[in-house]
Amino acid sequence: MTLNPLEHNAQNLSSLGAELVFTQDILGHYHSFYWRSSRDSMPSQDGDSPPLSIDDLTKIKLFPIQKQTYLECIERVLTRKIPKQCHYIFSDENYSFPFNLIISPIILSNGEAKLVLVMGNSVKKEEISLIPDGLSNNYPESYQKLLINISRKIRRTLDLETIWQQTVDSIGLGLKVNRCLIIVPSYDTDFLEIKAEYCDPRYNSLLGFRFNFHDYEEVKKAILFRQPTTINLDGGTSSQALSVLLVPTFYQQEFNSIICLHQCDHQRQWNESELELVQELGDQVGTAIAQGTIYQKLEQANAEAKEASRLKSEFLASTSHELRTPLNGILGFLKLVLDDMADDIKEEREFIDQAYHSALHLLNLINDILDIAKIEAGKLEFNLDSISLNSICEEIYKFAHNQAQKKNIYFKINLPSTYDEILLQADYQRLLQVMLNLVGNSIKFTHEGGIEITAEIIFKKFSVLDISVPGMVKINVADTGIGVSLDKQEKLFETFYQVDGSRTKAYGGTGLGLAISKRLIEAMGGKISFYSMGESLGSTVTLTVPLSQLPILKTEK
Repeated sequence: MTLNPLEHNAQNLSSLGAELVFTQDILGHYHSFYWRSSRDSMPSQDGDSPPLSIDDLTKIKLFPIQKQTYLECIERVLTRKIPKQCHYIFSDENYSFPFNLIISPIILSNGEAKLVLVMGNSVKKEEISLIPDGLSNNYPESYQKLLINISRKIRRTLDLETIWQQTVDSIGLGLKVNRCLIIVPSYDTDFLEIKAEYCDPRYNSLLGFRFNFHDYEEVKKAILFRQPTTINLDGGTSSQALSVLLVPTFYQQEFNSIICLHQCDHQRQWNESELELVQELGDQVGTAIAQGTIYQKLEQANAEAKEASRLKSEFLASTSHELRTPLNGILGFLKLVLDDMADDIKEEREFIDQAYHSALHLLNLINDILDIAKIEAGKLEFNLDSISLNSICEEIYKFAHNQAQKKNIYFKINLPSTYDEILLQADYQRLLQVMLNLVGNSIKFTHEGGIEITAEIIFKKFSVLDISVPGMVKINVADTGIGVSLDKQEKLFETFYQVDGSRTKAYGGTGLGLAISKRLIEAMGGKISFYSMGESLGSTVTLTVPLSQLPILKTEK
């Protein structure tokens, strides 16, 4: 409707041809009114009632007997912006008048609907008995009870799966369909998935079936027009359905599910009462699903917060131990030197050397803690420049070679054979820090076999940090150490996470190395990943770093 109700007086409304014409807002306040009453329309009243004009609005006493359900009907019409035909009995304090009504939303130029236009004709004496007692929403009392029953059930719980299952079970039994489904969108894809099902045992179950909604025009239509959509089939599909009713559900304009009804044993014509029922249920279910989803997210967030708190507590406990160990070493060896406990200059030098290495270890631990704090605060600075991978590997070799020899394991570095150095676009100190972390972990957790670093040039242009680079270098740090079970690998790069807290005591470490390495590599435009075949099967960390220029490879003759 595009009529402006404020411009319509009683004479204009009378031209619409109905006995009763008025406009109302969501609270039931009249904004314009016309009523042409007659003897036929008033079984208990003699004479005609003069038309009421817009100036007499405060004197109008004509209201529906079931006012609350009538106002709910107006609210639905304004919300859905879809006209509705229904029956209501009105009263003017002395007499009752049954009417057939059409309630239509008045849609303004901005798309809003704040008023309804109601047009009605009275029901004649001989037709009054045909209107069911208490009929307010144009469907039988049994459907009213079904609606109330389902609404109560789904409001008793915030568990999403329970809401889904109670909905399909109640609708399936109440409307005597062969199958009732709840279909829920996957928010990361264009797929929909059947999450709950009521199914007659004579027919196939569709529970868990996933499909792309772009492949089904009827589904897209139901979602787009936000109203029930009926489909008649020949029964040759995998669903075995002959008649289908799709009812999309929404919460605050956001689509959150489809209630899908299948009749498989005969072609079914869904009547107006059933369509009205399922649409009303759709509103209730949409709200319940939204509340259940919010509750589920809150529970998940609460569980994650508790886990983060536990990991931080575990981290602090292990870190306090890690910090005390090198500090005690420093103090102990220096005390021996100060007390002249060394037998000779060589032993004194050895004490000082041990104190120095303990101090370096302590410094690395403190740097890790400070780095993660800076990273989380977004204050870590980088100096991206053209640096030599060959120089990085030389530093790594000096660090790792002696440690590997002491553990009787091998350590190898294999770089591509090139005529010039492999130049990377990165921060030298940060990349060195990452490599030291990775190699240090490999040495720590490897007892036999060894560690090997390999590099591969990727000759392909990439856009990294809004800069075009000529290629990437992929660096693998592989070891034959204790490995990691498959189910725990994806969490290795999380802050404070350690595969097994008991390993902190056995091997040492804060659990920050991989978390820091991931953030540093990503900040320089690279990527890092971890892979292990399982416990005791070794592990491989792979990182990619942008090249500043392509090296010239040597070719074998």
